[in-house]
Amino acid sequence: MLAGLQAARVLVSGSAALPLRDQLRIEALTGRRVVERYGLTETIINCAVRVDGERVAGRVGPPVDGVELRLVDDERRPLPVRDDATLGEVQVRGPNVFLGYLNRPDATATVKSADGWFSTGDLATQREDGSVRIVGRRATDLIKCGGYKVGAGEVEAALLEHPAVREAAVIGVPDEDLGERIVAFVVAGESVQPKALQDFVASQLSPHKRPREVTVVEALPRNAMGKVVKAKLKAR
Repeated sequence: MLAGLQAARVLVSGSAALPLRDQLRIEALTGRRVVERYGLTETIINCAVRVDGERVAGRVGPPVDGVELRLVDDERRPLPVRDDATLGEVQVRGPNVFLGYLNRPDATATVKSADGWFSTGDLATQREDGSVRIVGRRATDLIKCGGYKVGAGEVEAALLEHPAVREAAVIGVPDEDLGERIVAFVVAGESVQPKALQDFVASQLSPHKRPREVTVVEALPRNAMGKVVKAKLKAR
């Protein structure tokens, strides 16, 4: 299998951000860094890192030819900033976008505007060159903490850079002072203190993205597709 990967012209990853350490591990084994891309069932592919483009973990590249992409705020108003820091929901428009849900015009109307913009439900930042970085799902990964909007995926990626952390899931829970506080669940390969992980995230990201609580668990709850079921973590 390794020989086959080494012979491949390009390696492509999707569905979720590929952690940096996995990027580096694959590169060490194959001599090639993975190209990431971004798409949905309703749109097929929206963005892709070009084969000769910059390959950064979590960054899915600019929109492909023919696809328009923009970020919008909570009221679905366009966000004009491209500072790679401001979070917004991804909207796309183009010939790749579906016509609508079968026999569900009501459902279609909630996600697709009259002028063709489809609201993906995904949160992202964007750079001046158009490159997009996905940080999670709006419904489950947007945490409003102390007046800041934090993407759970960004905190998870930081946790995964710690050598003791094998898996990580981050949620927001109600907090009287902060609105929501950041809570992390991790699967660790060796003994590690929660405080050490909190401080590690604060050293990697802005201090306000530091988890207020870290719980070490044996396993994260997952569905049949292998994705973490965050509702079960919130129920805890």
